[in-house]
Amino acid sequence: MLRFHVHGRRREMGLGPYPRVVLKEARTLAEKWRRVAAEGKDPIKQREADRRASQRNLHILRDVASDAFENHKASLKGDGKAGRWMSPLELHVLPKLGEMPISEIDQIDIRNTLRPIWKTKPDTAVKALGRLHLCFRHAAALGLSVDLQAAEKAKLLLGQQDKKVKNIPALSC
Repeated sequence: MLRFHVHGRRREMGLGPYPRVVLKEARTLAEKWRRVAAEGKDPIKQREADRRASQRNLHILRDVASDAFENHKASLKGDGKAGRWMSPLELHVLPKLGEMPISEIDQIDIRNTLRPIWKTKPDTAVKALGRLHLCFRHAAALGLSVDLQAAEKAKLLLGQQDKKVKNIPALSC
């Protein structure tokens, strides 16, 4: 138990249970939190902020994408039961970036993921990029530190698409 004074109040902070935290480790933790208190910050609030910051990095793209899809379902035709909204992400983005924390994904990762289909399947690539942008906006709304412009930057890095419309030839009678 660490006792300290901050903002004119006496506070007590637990350092952990005995079997899990040995005496030497408790002393180093106490010294660390005393330094924080000496700076005028509340060590308890600082520890909670550190915990929240470490949990933010645990949100992987796959989880954020499924959560964004659940929130976006109401605006989709038939509540998204056809599964077409998630298919560009599931086929082209999530196999490569799905297990990465969303806060670590940048425009280079997105460019490298979408480059194989950017010219060959332009419509699918644009849909995947747009839905990825929605996932980033959803993550920002959750309070995660993400680059909201990563999708736009990736689009600039990918360059122009060669959208040549090919008509389907008529059948002979």
